[in-house]
Amino acid sequence: MYNFQVNDMTCGHCASVITKAVKAVESGARVEIDLPVKQVRIESESGQDQFVDAIREAGYTPVVLA
Repeated sequence: MYNFQVNDMTCGHCASVITKAVKAVESGARVEIDLPVKQVRIESESGQDQFVDAIREAGYTPVVLA
């Protein structure tokens, strides 16, 4: 499970774009968006860095949470 803080995710559209970016890396990944606290949780077998890159390419700034 990977956890990211994405402070520039501000609305439902942002959440949708990030979800699509994650699914482009791994279609079977489980994505949970907590918009009020601006966090993204991803359950996947793929590497964390792939998701960081995908979210950045979508125009957002993910910060890895421990």
